[in-house]
Amino acid sequence: MSLPRFSHVTYEQYLMMRQNSDERLEYINGIVYMTPSPSIQHQLVSSNLHTIFGNYLKRKTCKVFAAPTDIELVSEKCSERKLVIPDLSIICDPSGFTDTKYVGVPTLIVEILSPSNQAHDLVTKFNLYMEYGVKEYWIVNPMKQAVTVYALNEDGLYEQADIKVSIGIVQSVYFSDLFVDLEEIFH
Repeated sequence: MSLPRFSHVTYEQYLMMRQNSDERLEYINGIVYMTPSPSIQHQLVSSNLHTIFGNYLKRKTCKVFAAPTDIELVSEKCSERKLVIPDLSIICDPSGFTDTKYVGVPTLIVEILSPSNQAHDLVTKFNLYMEYGVKEYWIVNPMKQAVTVYALNEDGLYEQADIKVSIGIVQSVYFSDLFVDLEEIFH
């Protein structure tokens, strides 16, 4: 669940808040969101996907990162700084790493829904990731055992590329040889 904690906050104020807090805080459009610890089911799904992605990416230049990895979204077409903590990110450009975060745009981001964070992931982050040019966005719903894959089209808008519920194999768009069986995610 991501709850707005403070609004009308500058990026510099946000950084000060982060220094003085042990909480996971995201910064989007001048609003600071607090992200509490995820449920056990959320963690199991995240762990399963992290393992699947990690095995797929062995000996490849792209790498998978799990929360809490800070991602400072930076794009030539967007002037504001945003800092998010996606559940999983696949990053293919290593030039954006600092000691504490990644500065740039991941190639693929996965958000795992919780009963109370759905609007944040389905609306706020969906639009944010599309605006900043995340090539592929997966929304994983453990309650419905569903995975929806969105991919940027030529116009820079997300199109639904795949959806599976309960059974089936999800295919990545950007990584065309990456196939994930829902059994491996949810069981």
